[in-house]
Amino acid sequence: MNRTIEIKIFPEAAEPLKKPCILIIDNNRDFTYSAKRALETTGRYLVCEENDASRAHQTAQNIKPDLILLDIAMPETDGGEVAARIQSDPALHRIPIVFLTALVTRAEGEPGLRIHGHPFLAKPIRLPELIEGIEENLPARATL
Repeated sequence: MNRTIEIKIFPEAAEPLKKPCILIIDNNRDFTYSAKRALETTGRYLVCEENDASRAHQTAQNIKPDLILLDIAMPETDGGEVAARIQSDPALHRIPIVFLTALVTRAEGEPGLRIHGHPFLAKPIRLPELIEGIEENLPARATL
């Protein structure tokens, strides 16, 4: 008498691992494209770009990212204004915002220095520094 016994060696995950979603808001298309490619190449992040500050709030509402990288100096609407809009939105106010700026260099930045209450990363920035800044500010639930 032959019996077949089925054993599940690898139990199915209740929820597949989700890569953290990063939204980069910067009017410089070359920068957002390069940063997106570099971050996605690591295999650790899903990255979206927005190059129009006037659409940034709407894009954040549509995407609901885990973290926002936001340029400060943009034409028409500056990063501080974009951050204020996002922070005043009840659906988005918990999303961490990290400013990107060429206005303050790494050498000028003191440890713990914040701009409009948000951490910042100085541009130009190398990939390891960008990843470190992202990881330091990602909510715990968003990390793999």
